[in-house]
Amino acid sequence: MSSEKGNIITVVGSGLIGRSWAMVFLSGGHQVKIYDNKPGQASEAIAEIRKQLEELEHAGMLRGNLSSAEQLSLLSSREDLQQALEGAFFVQECVFEELEAKQSVFHEVESLVSDGVILSSSTSCLMPSNVFARVQNRTRCIVSHPVNPPYYVRLVELVPHPETLPAVMDAAFSLMTDAGQVPVRLRKEIDGFALNRVQYAIIAESWRLVQDGVISVKDIDLVMSEGLGMRYAFIGPIETMHLNAPQGNEGMKRVLDTFGPVPNFSGEPAARITKEICALVPGDQQHLAARRERRDQLLMGLAKLKK
Repeated sequence: MSSEKGNIITVVGSGLIGRSWAMVFLSGGHQVKIYDNKPGQASEAIAEIRKQLEELEHAGMLRGNLSSAEQLSLLSSREDLQQALEGAFFVQECVFEELEAKQSVFHEVESLVSDGVILSSSTSCLMPSNVFARVQNRTRCIVSHPVNPPYYVRLVELVPHPETLPAVMDAAFSLMTDAGQVPVRLRKEIDGFALNRVQYAIIAESWRLVQDGVISVKDIDLVMSEGLGMRYAFIGPIETMHLNAPQGNEGMKRVLDTFGPVPNFSGEPAARITKEICALVPGDQQHLAARRERRDQLLMGLAKLKK
């Protein structure tokens, strides 16, 4: 379970998250092999990674101590899973978010690697006990959940299977830290992990406030982007509470008692809110792609500020 630089990491799946993980691990000086079961996909991913690393270098945002050319020299693609796994000490699964697909991947991967290889999933909310249900040796299994886009948003949630060894959590923590990420350890598995549970709580109350006619979609988003988000980019909710109200939280408890049930996100209210959202950000692929690009550029600037 060594995480010494120069060791091989295999990324299974060459989509957006797979490419992002490859870039993160390359920045840490690791040799990375990308595998995809669709012919040509892994080699296309390398071309996209090359483009992104060169652009990041030009913008002064390339991570790590190696140049883009040096990092790219550590990257290769495979269309044969056994070849992709040869020599790997860490396997990062990045296939689509479907339980049976992930279970099948790990079932096959386990048959091709030794017991010392750490098996890690990128799942955003599937429980480790379900993802690794078909793995025999679950002591070396872990979820490493990134935040999209991982290259700019460095948080990684490390979520153990009930049988995961502490040494595996330690090795994953060291690997992520060495690669420039900011890992947090969950002490046990829970549906949605930590990030999505907090995120969903915010979304649910925001949706309720819009649905009940309290505030508009535009203004509730401003509440976060120009208010809470300004704080939360640098300090978390518990420290915020400690700084703002160290002597008591009676007001907070009173307001929490007024919260309604979880919205069902459907029916006429949902259609009305969706219409309001689409008036601000049209739902066609061209507009959404442009907004995602804007998001990534802003996150790049924030990442630079937080250096």
